[in-house]
Amino acid sequence: MSIPAILSVRELSVSYRTRRGDAPAVSTVSFDVAAGEVLAVVGESGSGKTTIAQAVIGLLAENGRIDSGEILVNGTDVAGWSSRQFESVRGKRIGLIPQDPNNSLNPVKTIGANLAEVLRIHRFGTPPVIRARVLELLDRVGIPEPERRARQYPHELSGGMKQRVLIANAIALEPELIIADEATSALDVTVQKHILDLLDDLRREFGTAILFVTHDLAVAADRASRILVLKNGRVQEQGPTTAVLADPATEYTRKLLSDAPSMVARDRAARAVPAGLLHAATDADRILRVDGLVQEFGRGTPFRAVDQVSFDVVRGTTHAIVGESGSGKTTVARAVAGFRTPTGGTIRVNGANVALHKREGLRQFRRQVQLVYQNPFSSLDPRQSVGEIVSEPLRNFGIGDKTSRAATVAEFIDRVALPASALTRLPRELSGGQRQRVAIARALVLHPEIVVLDEAVSALDVTVQAQILALLERLQAELGLTYLFISHDLAVVRHIADTISVMQNGRVVENGDAGTVFDAPAEDYTRELLDAIPGQRLVNSELERTP
Repeated sequence: MSIPAILSVRELSVSYRTRRGDAPAVSTVSFDVAAGEVLAVVGESGSGKTTIAQAVIGLLAENGRIDSGEILVNGTDVAGWSSRQFESVRGKRIGLIPQDPNNSLNPVKTIGANLAEVLRIHRFGTPPVIRARVLELLDRVGIPEPERRARQYPHELSGGMKQRVLIANAIALEPELIIADEATSALDVTVQKHILDLLDDLRREFGTAILFVTHDLAVAADRASRILVLKNGRVQEQGPTTAVLADPATEYTRKLLSDAPSMVARDRAARAVPAGLLHAATDADRILRVDGLVQEFGRGTPFRAVDQVSFDVVRGTTHAIVGESGSGKTTVARAVAGFRTPTGGTIRVNGANVALHKREGLRQFRRQVQLVYQNPFSSLDPRQSVGEIVSEPLRNFGIGDKTSRAATVAEFIDRVALPASALTRLPRELSGGQRQRVAIARALVLHPEIVVLDEAVSALDVTVQAQILALLERLQAELGLTYLFISHDLAVVRHIADTISVMQNGRVVENGDAGTVFDAPAEDYTRELLDAIPGQRLVNSELERTP
């Protein structure tokens, strides 16, 4: 006996009005989601995933419109509903967990007030009844001390806590359908696992149908009953998760599978620097030496964000620093890049103590060590062309004349596999992956010896991520670069790192070569991080297909 569909989408087509005319975003998409089922909609940015989610819950952008098709919620077609009509079901029958908790909670309202709003809109009960329900919800999603948290404001909670609040908001009225739109993409692997476990518990307890929108095929593989693969607004294939993983029907799905970090991690040994090189390295080979680094913030009783951190990096290798948010990874990265003077300890690059550099010395140091940030859009000047962005470091250091600088910029634009036509474009005219390539070109144009990559691929789709990782490996081989790679994504780290430091609460709890840390971790915390990596079904299905 088949389970009736909570959501049925039939031949849905959506477009957006632009200055250049109507731009199709979704074309004739059809699928069902039954009670207690998780359907994962996967694909790259621009594939139409979020457009579908927004159409289902009536939150399309002002310039978006449904051109044709049906959206049936328990048999009722809501495709032509007005905003007012959607208000009657949004939260009550359909819950939404958005991607970014920082922009989804009202910053001037307490957590309790944020949660109470949906209950008041749907007349859940009297103020005391609503307050009791708020505390019950906070407890249900695993937030400790619910009464205290209800009085706090969003900025006082961690990213994982805020995402739990959004889940509490989505389940407040026990809706039949929950739409999770990239709901875990910005979270650490351990927090991500807790959130996904919570959604699984809620699905089993209430029989909730879940439409899971994600670019992370590993997460989809672990958590979804069925997978629908989108490309350019069209369905490439859909079916039971095990079937799609074991025998993908299209080249595009096979590409997504091959690009998933959980898959390429199995081939890591082929990329690793030979262990002998690391073990035989002399002091002269250790281009970066961090010894007893301490970083404190605040006066009076300061907060110690980094506590006695030590590690070495051999020239031409990649050293990764991994850990959850708040572990101190980025603080270490910024200290190494010379953006913060350590409270204690030393950072030496080529034997020179970074803290002793003054003005011109620090300025010249920045030619040796360059930093690539997580978000390429916010780190690029929106008013400058790509050519101007990449040439700016050369101008700042007075390197070459206009002609030679143009030649150098063109060389590095080519090195990062961007077309020459990109030189005249603005950042907003590029994709996320292209913008990150521009940021990498800008970092490399001064011929640095060390590049610090702070979550530099975490915001990218798996296919773009794979391209950037391959690019970084190629550039390292060609230019002899040394990387300090900051990441919370251990699947990515396993792919690119030669040595690893694992951080927890400001301290290094484990140091070692990548093979040892991953295959024989010494610490429980490291094992917990490894166990939380999504994608085991991906790996297992690939192993089954390998003769």
